[in-house]
Amino acid sequence: MSFNKLRFIAIGLLFVCTSCMSYSFTGTSIPNDVNTVYIPFFPDNSQSGLGDLSDRLYNAIVNRFVNQSRLSLNNEEESADSWMEGAIQSYRNRPFSVGGDEQANLNEIQIVVRATFQFANSDEPIYSKSFTGTATYDVLDNPVDGELDAAAEALQQIANNAFNDAVSNW
Repeated sequence: MSFNKLRFIAIGLLFVCTSCMSYSFTGTSIPNDVNTVYIPFFPDNSQSGLGDLSDRLYNAIVNRFVNQSRLSLNNEEESADSWMEGAIQSYRNRPFSVGGDEQANLNEIQIVVRATFQFANSDEPIYSKSFTGTATYDVLDNPVDGELDAAAEALQQIANNAFNDAVSNW
């Protein structure tokens, strides 16, 4: 094989690999007439005892929609092209792994959020369903920060899944 053919193949492979690595899902499947999304705070009906779950979920969902799509956040439902609403339904903190002394080594946080996503010009929602996020933490290491970090991870899973389900149905 000649040097020019090898060079051509190498450049082609480099181009293909580079284009695959820079792929972005940002805005690829959003209808042209949808430019804004309204996302209110989701009330926390879980009685978790963690006062900032609603704030954390709101920030995670807003960040996903604003950073992973071309949609901008709208502060009024009436003028938004799409909207998402919901509530935190449950929060569970339970033993996940038990050690030799029959005490929990790991606890699992499980958060369930009910959410609805809909276009403003539609009578039917894209979805209305529950999303569950889970994460574990070491109760022997730092139980307070561990629980907060696990809750944040579970909320991020929920935000990711709610976003993905919204844009995958477009």
